[in-house]
Amino acid sequence: MIFIVVKFPVKPEYADEWLTRVDAFTQATRAEAGNLWFEWSRSVDDPTTYILVEAFVDGAAATHVESDHFTTAMQTLQPLIRATPDIVSTTIDGAEGW
Repeated sequence: MIFIVVKFPVKPEYADEWLTRVDAFTQATRAEAGNLWFEWSRSVDDPTTYILVEAFVDGAAATHVESDHFTTAMQTLQPLIRATPDIVSTTIDGAEGW
């Protein structure tokens, strides 16, 4: 399993509408073959930071970042964030059953 956590530092004026702005991207990603989950949370310490936790079966993450909806989302969301997102990605062996 490919496990990814991304912290998005959203510009304050877009923080309250972030989930609406990412909805099409979220729904398209959840519909991808190989997507295990794609979940958003809002930081309790900084309400302008959103944390994305996502997982894919091995090999499916590459297809995800090559998809049209990923490319469109990155172009659309870039002006809404105040810095480059922090990303942690790792492979977890033996994670069947999640």
